[in-house]
Amino acid sequence: MRILVVEDERKVANALQEGLESESYSVTLAHTGEDGFFLASTEEFDIVILDIMLPGRSGTEVLSAMRKRNLRVPVLLLTAKDAVEDRVAGLDAGADDYLVKPFAFPELSARVRALLRRGKPEPVLSLNVEDLHMDLVSRKVTRGSQSLDLTAREFEVLEYLLRQQGRVVSREMLARDVWKETARHTPLDNVIDVHMVRIRRKVDEGFSTKLVHTVRGVGFLLKAESHETDQSS
Repeated sequence: MRILVVEDERKVANALQEGLESESYSVTLAHTGEDGFFLASTEEFDIVILDIMLPGRSGTEVLSAMRKRNLRVPVLLLTAKDAVEDRVAGLDAGADDYLVKPFAFPELSARVRALLRRGKPEPVLSLNVEDLHMDLVSRKVTRGSQSLDLTAREFEVLEYLLRQQGRVVSREMLARDVWKETARHTPLDNVIDVHMVRIRRKVDEGFSTKLVHTVRGVGFLLKAESHETDQSS
């Protein structure tokens, strides 16, 4: 189970990481609201522990932005504020649970287990953008009435892009989440680029609306419109 902890007090963050990792969770730390939102938007987590009082972007603002992006990961809010209106504001923003500081770690751990027991949403059986349809059960992909012949790896890459549609996907994300490479090696970038060229050709060739876009110096974007930084490859 992967947990994202967004907490600007480093001693608290480190203590949470140590305690949660002792219970066999994999913990990622962020110390600002911006970093927390970026990680929550680009990586898969089973739960987010989010402090409200963060520098810059508050935890409530981060949570509201996550829910607007349809990120349904369970969120446990942490705060030093214990007024009823503060708890209500956090829950109204989309929090699944609320814990007031100071708290005992066993209580936080119990709340984490309770959130995880609620289970995940029903699995997605298909993914779509415009006239591109992917059936995750039969592993068939079509664009309009045309069937797309994809290799197993191309299917995995396109599935990842569909799950992240509207968001820029970096080569590092593809290497980590599709190729399962924890160590980054330059030659893998070339492998990823070759796969993206093939996917772009199979998905977009012959169609007026282009779906696969390259964002220069950043990565790739699956979106049903032209992108100003798109470049052919």
